[in-house]
Amino acid sequence: MKNIQRQIIKDLQNDCFKGKIIVILGARQVGKSTIIKMLTNNQSQEVLWLDGENADVHLLLQNPNSERLAQITGNNKFIIIDEAQKINNIGSILKLFADYHKNIQVIASGSSAFELRNTLNEPLTGRKFEFYLYPISFQEMVTQTNLLQEIRQLPQRMLYGYYPEIVTNIGQEERLLKFLSESYLYKDIFLFKGIKKPEKILELLKLLAWQIGSEVNYNELSRTLKIDNQTVESYITMLEQAFVIYKLNAYHTNQRNELKKSKKIYFNDLGIRNALINDYRPMELRNDVGNLFENFVINEMRKQNEYKQIYANFYFWRTTDQKEIDLIIEKNNTLVTYEIKWNATKKVKLTKSFSNIYSNYTFEVINKNNFFEFI
Repeated sequence: MKNIQRQIIKDLQNDCFKGKIIVILGARQVGKSTIIKMLTNNQSQEVLWLDGENADVHLLLQNPNSERLAQITGNNKFIIIDEAQKINNIGSILKLFADYHKNIQVIASGSSAFELRNTLNEPLTGRKFEFYLYPISFQEMVTQTNLLQEIRQLPQRMLYGYYPEIVTNIGQEERLLKFLSESYLYKDIFLFKGIKKPEKILELLKLLAWQIGSEVNYNELSRTLKIDNQTVESYITMLEQAFVIYKLNAYHTNQRNELKKSKKIYFNDLGIRNALINDYRPMELRNDVGNLFENFVINEMRKQNEYKQIYANFYFWRTTDQKEIDLIIEKNNTLVTYEIKWNATKKVKLTKSFSNIYSNYTFEVINKNNFFEFI
C-alpha cells in the first residue's frame, strides 16, 4: 500500500517558511517521520535530519549559540529534529533558530507531550505552529480506498485500530499490536523520571481498557492497584500526554442532580485497547461492541476537529439518577448532543432531564448505518 495521504499535509505545507518553528506531536508509530518526509520530498530544499535519540546529536547541540547553529545547518533549509524531547534545552535551541535563522524551516517532532510541550511553551511563545498527528483517520482511508470499502471495514477498524503499520500489514495485526502495546508505545513513560513501578501503569491500562465508555472511579482504581489516588491521577495524566488515552469530563452547570467530577476514559486507538486485554473476537461475539463503537466515533470526531482546526470542547452528561448523553460538543455556547448506538434499529430519544434544563442544543443519533455522515 502506498503512503497514505494525511489530512494535515496541506496545512503543514502552507505553514512552511512563515518564520515559525513547526512542532508535530503524536504517539510513537503514528507516522510523524513519514509525514515529514512526504512534506520535505515535495520541496526542492536540502534537508538535515537530527535524531534526538542519538548521542552524537546531543553532543552537537550541547550549549549552542547562533553561530554554532549556522555551522550545523550549513546549506540546508529544512532542519528536522526527531524525538526532540530527548534533547537538553531543546526550547532554547529552537528559540535561537526562530530568532536568528528565519530563512530555515525547523520541524521538531515528539512522542511525549509531558516532556516536549512543557519545555517549548515558554521559549517558543509566538514562535511556533503546533500540530497533533493521530493514527490514521477514517477520512484518510476513504481517500486511500473509497467510502464503501471503508464502511465495510468498520468491524476490522474497531478490532485492530488505525496505526499505519497495522493498516498496511493485513494478516499481521495481532502480532504487530502485541509488540506495540507491550513495549514501544510506553517507552517515553517508562524512561520518565519518577516512575518507580512501571508495571502498575500496565495494570492501570488494562483496568481502563475494561472500562471504556464507563465512568472511571479513581478511588476504586487506587484500591485495586494498591497505590494512592494521587499516583493513579499522575499516571493517567502521563498516559494522556503520551497520547495513549484521553479523558472526557462531565458537562454541568449548576443543576443539583448533574454529575460534576466524573470522567470517562477512552483510548486513542482501539487496536491498542484490544491488545491490552488480548480480545480480538468478532463483533457478533462481543459484549463490549457498544463501548467500542462509542470510542471509535468519538476518536474520529476528535480527529476531524483537530485537522479542520475546529476548537470545541467534548463532554458526556449524566445525572445522579442515571439519565445520560453519550457525547456533547460545545462550541460558541451551542451544545451538539449525540447518542451513539451500535444497534441501528434501537429507537433513541433525548432524555427530558436534559431538554427541560437546556435549550441551546441540537440532537443526533449515530449508529453503524449512518456513522460515516458524522466523521
